Amino acid sequence: MNRCYLPALLLLPCLAQAHFQELIPSVPLLDAASGTQLRLDLRFTHPQENGPVMAMAKPARMAVVVEGGEQPLDDKLVADKCQGQPCYHLDYRVPGPGTYRFLVEPAPYWEPAEGKWITHYTQVVVDAFDAGSGWDAPLGLPVEILPLTRPFALWRGATFSGVVLQDGEPVPFAPIEAEWRNSDGLSLPGGPYTTFELRADANGTFHFSAPRAGWWGLAALVDGEARPGPDGEPAAVELGGLLWLYFREME
Repeated sequence: MNRCYLPALLLLPCLAQAHFQELIPSVPLLDAASGTQLRLDLRFTHPQENGPVMAMAKPARMAVVVEGGEQPLDDKLVADKCQGQPCYHLDYRVPGPGTYRFLVEPAPYWEPAEGKWITHYTQVVVDAFDAGSGWDAPLGLPVEILPLTRPFALWRGATFSGVVLQDGEPVPFAPIEAEWRNSDGLSLPGGPYTTFELRADANGTFHFSAPRAGWWGLAALVDGEARPGPDGEPAAVELGGLLWLYFREME
């Protein structure tokens, strides 16, 4: 997350700069109508502003977890271009019913405006053919959101609850950012409306209600161990546990 500082305010309007790693499946659920084929699009961007897209290096890890087993998907990643910047996609055919938990560990991204490295461990859960289980166990990521609410088949306005974990332990008062994936080109009334900010409670638990249908990214942010920046000097590290949720309008 990029905060706006006073010198910048004297020169130009304050613009929200929340970075989100997108991991968006072509459909939120698989059923008889959709079939068994999925495409997942990966890009690093500001979703509620619909850009800009930042250059994305090849992820360090791409996998799917189903029925407790993990299948590497690194060899399925295909290099692509999004708004002229490097991004990725992959095609995946589910072998049968199940709850498929896709995860990506992107390569660290250097953000010069903030002078820090950013790595968002990102997941999205796709239920196939009403399996409905296997979504509530930790994935063992350095930082992640553990769902307390089933992370699929959600109605718009429903409240999602989760726990922020770092190295398997709850993070008290962890900051969380939420953004809607603005693929509709919706105009925003002002900068503060771009990113919804909240905090977990003393037990690392939080609650979020989506005011609009579509894809929402929830990013729990923690500090990582400092590492050298491009100039060789120690630089801050932002680690994110990012979960994508699809909320459907009840029609």
